[in-house]
Amino acid sequence: MKRIGFLSFGHYRNALGSRTPSARDAVLQQIELAVAAEEIGVDGAYMRVHHFAPQFSAPFPTLAAMAARTSKIELGTGVIDMRYMNPLSMAEDAAVADLISGGRLQLGISRGSPEPALRGYESFGYVPGPDSTDADMARQHTEVFRAAIAGAGVAQSDPAMTGTTAPMAIDPLSPGLPERIWWGSGTRATAKWTGEQGMNLMSSTLLTEDTGVPFDQLQAEQIEVYRKAWADAGHQGTPRVSVSRSVIPLVTGEDRHYFGLRAQAEGRDQVGHLDGGLARFGKSYIGEPDVIAAELAADAAVQAADTVLITVPNQLGVDYNAHLLESIVKLVAPDAGWR
Repeated sequence: MKRIGFLSFGHYRNALGSRTPSARDAVLQQIELAVAAEEIGVDGAYMRVHHFAPQFSAPFPTLAAMAARTSKIELGTGVIDMRYMNPLSMAEDAAVADLISGGRLQLGISRGSPEPALRGYESFGYVPGPDSTDADMARQHTEVFRAAIAGAGVAQSDPAMTGTTAPMAIDPLSPGLPERIWWGSGTRATAKWTGEQGMNLMSSTLLTEDTGVPFDQLQAEQIEVYRKAWADAGHQGTPRVSVSRSVIPLVTGEDRHYFGLRAQAEGRDQVGHLDGGLARFGKSYIGEPDVIAAELAADAAVQAADTVLITVPNQLGVDYNAHLLESIVKLVAPDAGWR
């Protein structure tokens, strides 16, 4: 059994053919798609977070609205760039959103990805120290955030107000949230660190390393490294692992109109340069439902993960993406062994 979630980048653009011409459209449609996905039987509704781009940026208002409109579906991010975040403010926002959801939040966080802004996090007020990098700063923010949501004292009380001097935790706290934090990893080295830290693992359709083996095999190796690191660190319980895939079953004429010609071009891995090094991009699964179901059943990383996040073309609107998700749940998932 696999959990199936959808992942939207929240693209919006006032251009010919776009059904999300504005930021308002993108946000409201994300909420409506979460409602539709829950009715279809999808297990998770996730949003990607970027800054200085026409995509989703501030996730917690949208997550809270999604929580208020749904009752069962998991709600998450994939991922929040921790270089930009005030960890204590984020801890409060996350706790409130999780309380509204009844404990359904699954927060993917990470160092972030290449972006259009040059050191954009500095404009948000966060500058790495003289002997640290932006990645170091993201991990420092993560450490404070995780401690805060777990109830650690993060400020000293004012004896004039409280009559004592003692560490104070943020308020409110949401029970169980610390166990539902994921780290977005793009390499085997960061996967190992994630396991050591006791966070769940979130891996996408991009790995910022290449060893020459097919993407799914390299990602499966990453997952194996992660699970060994988790076990070696002595963490209790079973960690969760998600992978992202682009899956487009060609069922209707509309499907073939939008994606039929892309099947061959995107049906193989791609290797390119990103962020100063080689990166391997996973292929898209586009085709007849039974064919792509067989291909997904043979995907080593998909088989190793417990959750598959389907990236959706959100600019095609709620109705089309609900149709896409329903095709995956009903026509692909059973034959792929996910249901």
